[in-house]
Amino acid sequence: MNRRPTLLAALALTAATALTLSACGGSEEGSAKDKDSDKIAGADTGGEKESSPSPSASAASGRPEIEFPSDAENVFEYEKTGDPVKDAVLADSALSVNSVDEAIFAGSTDTEALGFYNTEKALSGSITYALRYIKKDDTWVGETRYFDYKVSLSGANGAYVTYCSDESKSFIKNKKTGKVEDTPTTADSYVLYNTKLEKSADGVWQTTDVASNRGSKECQP
Repeated sequence: MNRRPTLLAALALTAATALTLSACGGSEEGSAKDKDSDKIAGADTGGEKESSPSPSASAASGRPEIEFPSDAENVFEYEKTGDPVKDAVLADSALSVNSVDEAIFAGSTDTEALGFYNTEKALSGSITYALRYIKKDDTWVGETRYFDYKVSLSGANGAYVTYCSDESKSFIKNKKTGKVEDTPTTADSYVLYNTKLEKSADGVWQTTDVASNRGSKECQP
C-alpha cells in the first residue's frame, strides 16, 4: 500500500528459512504497509494465470468467508504450478493476506478468518499490525497487487512462499474524516515478503511466520 504500515515488521524467519527461500527460485517462477519491514505467491511457468481470488470465494468446505469493502481490492498474480500441493499453498497464502486486511476493514481482530489462516508468530504479528490501523481509526482503499511468487515445499507439511507487493495504487483512509492520504509512488511502495506455512490437521496451509523488506529492489519495476 502506498504508505501503509509495513506488515509484521517484528517477525523474522530463521536463517535456515531464509536460505531455503533464496534457493527456491529458478524454475519455480511465478507472478502473488511506516518504512520498517512489511505485507503477501510462486509458481512454475506455463500454468494457468490466477487473478485475485474473490474475498467471498473462500466460504467453501467450512472455510470462513472473507469480506472486503467495494473500494478496496487485493490482486494476486500467479500461475498454477500443476502441483496440487503447491497450488493449495499459494491459495491459502493469498487468503492469509486477505484475512489480515479483512480485520482492518472490520475494525476488529476477532474475525474468524484471521486465526484460521494465520498461527504462531504470524497470527500475533497480524493482530499487532491490524491494531495499528484500528487504533487510529484508519483503513485503506484502492488496489494492492501481489506478484512474482515462488513456492518451495519442506517435507509433507511445510512450505515457504516469497512474493512482492505493489502498493502504489492503495492509500490509507481515515474512517472518521474520510480523508485519503494521496501519497506519491516511491521505492517504498514495493515490498518483498518471505513467509513460512504449515499444514494444519484440517488441511489448511496456515502462515506461521513472515519477514518483509520495504523498498526491495527485487520488487521494483
